[in-house]
This record gives sequence, C-alpha cells and structure tokens, in this order.
Amino acid sequence: MLNDLDLSNVLVFDIETVCGVAHYDDLSPTMQYLWDIKSPSAQRGREVQLSSRDSYKEYGGIFAEFGKIVCISVGTFRTNRETGELNFYVRSFYHHDERQLLLDFADLLEKKYNSLKIHKLCGHNIKEFDLPYTCRRMLIQKVPLPAALDLADKKPWEVGHIDTLSFWKFGDYKSYTSLKLLCGVFDIPTPKDDIDGSQVGTTYWDADDLHRIHVYCRKDVVATAQVLLSYMMLPLLRDEQIIMVEQEREIGTLPPTVFNKEAEAAKKQAEAAAEAQKEAAKAEETEEYKEVAAETLKEENAKKAKKAN
Repeated sequence: MLNDLDLSNVLVFDIETVCGVAHYDDLSPTMQYLWDIKSPSAQRGREVQLSSRDSYKEYGGIFAEFGKIVCISVGTFRTNRETGELNFYVRSFYHHDERQLLLDFADLLEKKYNSLKIHKLCGHNIKEFDLPYTCRRMLIQKVPLPAALDLADKKPWEVGHIDTLSFWKFGDYKSYTSLKLLCGVFDIPTPKDDIDGSQVGTTYWDADDLHRIHVYCRKDVVATAQVLLSYMMLPLLRDEQIIMVEQEREIGTLPPTVFNKEAEAAKKQAEAAAEAQKEAAKAEETEEYKEVAAETLKEENAKKAKKAN
C-alpha cells in the first residue's frame, strides 16, 4: 500500500484537546449528571477512583462530548524543484474559538484535500481518536463535514487515510504502541524540552498558553511524518527540510498561520507604527510648506519694497 503512495497527496495532522470548560462546576446541571455517569468508565483500570469533579479535569478532554479542540497542526510534503529534495511544511490552526478553528481546517480540506480516492490524511491513532473526535466536534459546532471527513457511511476500503498506529499493528490488536516508542524504534530524534500530552489541559486552562500547545502539536506532526517515511524505507527529514509556515511564506499551497495572539499584536503594532510614521511625514510636509510659504512671502515683500523705492 505505501510503496505506491504519492506523498504530495498526504496531509499529516494531529489535534490537541482539552476539557470543554475549566471546571466540573462550570458544566450545566445536565452535563454534570451525564459526566457522573461517564466518569467510572473513563477511569477504568484505575485503582483509586477520582470524584466526578477531579476526574473531569483529568479525563474530560478525551471525550468529544465533554471536551473541545484547541489546536490542529498539519504538515504537507513538497518536492523542491531546484534541489529535488523533499521538504515538509508545517502549520497550525489554533484558536480559543473552536468553531473558527474547525471552519478554517474544513476550508483547507475542502480546497486542497477533497477526494477520498486521491488524498489521504495521516496521523497516529487517528482512526480511534483524531478523526472521530474532529467529526463529532464539527457536528456539535455546526460545521459542515468536508469530503475527507464525511466517513459515516463509508466502508473501510473506501477510506484510504493512513493511521501509523494501525499500520504498525499488522493485525495485532492487543496493545497500544505510542508515537514516542515508534520514534525510539526507528531512531527518530524527538525534542525533550517541552510539554507532553498529559499537560495540555493544564497548559491551556491554568497557564493560558495556547501558543505553547501549538508548538508541541506541530512537533508530533513532524514525528508522525518521520514514522511514515520510515515505514516507506525513505530517508528521514533533516532539520533544514522541515519548514514551519510562520517563518516560511513562499509555500503556495498553505497560507501562513494568523491564529495566535502574538501575530495579531505584532500586526497591530506595525499598523500603529505605520500610522504614526504617516502622521509624522504629514507634519513634516506641513512644516516644510510653512517654511517655503514664509520664504516666498519674504521674497515678494522684498520685491514690493524695492519697487516702492
């Protein structure tokens, strides 16, 4: 299957999810009641059961009915026409407004990855988590499902999306193999200097650091792309072949990300500076005009005085 894969038709993606609200007490009475029912099954295998209030903070983000998506990072393969090397472009959709985030992601899929026969989404455990979670949240947020995610009535062989976890199973469904473990197996370098998946919720609700979550999410996209290349027995991407869209504008297919506070603040600051510069130039022109007018008036007065004499 992967031997004939055209990487230019593959979109690698990963989502980061958190609880839908900061605390159990912020849920409506109905949703509190429903979480009380869900909580024991969410904690299956745990020796000491948490209260509904504490379990919501730890497990609420795992379930699409009780959580929300705060970041979707995507990566696309493109061949450099000059060097012939494979480059990998990464960008993120991240927003406090989940519906806006989902609309932007759906727009990308509709415009660039709209054929189930040609285009493929790729991720780690996407069949069990990322794909159903994203589809469910789109329905809840009343975002029309793009063709790439309209999977409800499709048969397995009609959907060519690539799950790096499912591929690794080879029919063995007894255990879960983490992305981190696969990176270790294939000797794929991964940074150890940031948060892990268990810290996403507290990073969002307690630290209010959405930007950090997007940085973590896009690293997982790069790791997944490297695993896919390993499956295909292709060379791993070097650092210079991995291009973060925030720094790289000339990529054609994917527009630069604009969904972060720093970018918006920098944009406003630049606009304010430009306006101030315009005002200063206008004031300078006015001053120059006054000087020229005064000099002209002085010359005319001198001429009149000369004629009078």
